[in-house]
Amino acid sequence: MKTINEKLNLLKKKLDGGEKITIAIFGLGSVGCYLLDYLVSLADPQLRLVVVGRNAEKMQQDVNIIKTAATIRRQMRSEIVIEGGRDFKDVNSIETVLRKIQPDFIVNSSRLYAGLKYGTISWSNLRAYGIWSPMSVLLGKNIMEAYGKAGCNAISINTSYSDAVIPWLKSAGMPYFDFGSGNLNHLIPRMKFFVAEKFGIDNLNDIDITLVASHFHDVVISKEGHTENVKLLLSIKCQGKELDINHDDVYKACGIPMPTDQKRNMMNASSNFDIIYSILNAIREKKAIKIHTPGVDGHIGGYPYIIDATQVEVKGYFYPGYTMEEMEQVNKKSIYCDGIENVEDGCLIYTDELIQKVKERFNVGLPKRVKLSEADKVASKLTIQIIQPNL
Repeated sequence: MKTINEKLNLLKKKLDGGEKITIAIFGLGSVGCYLLDYLVSLADPQLRLVVVGRNAEKMQQDVNIIKTAATIRRQMRSEIVIEGGRDFKDVNSIETVLRKIQPDFIVNSSRLYAGLKYGTISWSNLRAYGIWSPMSVLLGKNIMEAYGKAGCNAISINTSYSDAVIPWLKSAGMPYFDFGSGNLNHLIPRMKFFVAEKFGIDNLNDIDITLVASHFHDVVISKEGHTENVKLLLSIKCQGKELDINHDDVYKACGIPMPTDQKRNMMNASSNFDIIYSILNAIREKKAIKIHTPGVDGHIGGYPYIIDATQVEVKGYFYPGYTMEEMEQVNKKSIYCDGIENVEDGCLIYTDELIQKVKERFNVGLPKRVKLSEADKVASKLTIQIIQPNL
């Protein structure tokens, strides 16, 4: 498997040569539909957008309305291709489509159970989302296994609990996603709203926020406005100058009203879009652009990351304002709150606290360590013994 930097430079060669750039969206649920709409809205004739899933008829309906709406907006410039009849539980089926479409980007927006919000069960009972990691990893595991078999060099993005899923794949010696979407990107706009109002800043883009934390803190800050006594890494600047502002006040201000239905997936789709667009824009404009992404390059938690195309070679690297040791320590504390003690040697390790809570709340015993090869068994147990009785 090639490195992120090798993949970025392969992409640069195609962009510079005017070749078509193929972006494959695996799963056309609400996240995939929003993402397709956002990409179409770029009105970029160099993009070839391929949607991959099982139900070709349903995907055709979704594509038709997105194309129609984009045409009304006079933005329909990208090619859209539908690849139906693809089973994400079948590695061979995925490998076949990867060889056929030869993507430059892959976005995994599939879910094991479409439309089911695991957090509605876990937050009220456990205050920890990490319990669902065995369910989150399964389809992504299949996609990346097929990715390796097909010799794919696409820049890959995962949507489901990347803080732990991507490191889990990497620790098992498998091909793994380059980036994850979500989490920090959901918090940063809320922070910008508060900072802009407090300092009278008209352009939100003048506010530069850098944040290090895992999925847990996306949830607890947006729901409750605090960090559960974990000191995060947070920098808030305007036009290059650090602002004098109480970070606790910023966290408190993040609890703004939001819908709880699938409209929330606009945020996750926007995070996927941000990664893709930032990479394309950095290369085309020869700029350095900072993104926030969970699980990047197989690291646990969420990180600020730079796409730097200011030189001949494109480089991706972790934000240099903090050391890797600092960021890893914060993320370890953050994801511990989410029920994950560690990910190592192909095993996801639950915290003792989570295991105890699951036993108390649901009378279900979790293993301390879950091997990647046994994730399907644990996922089945979670589904039958916790999800189904609590729907």
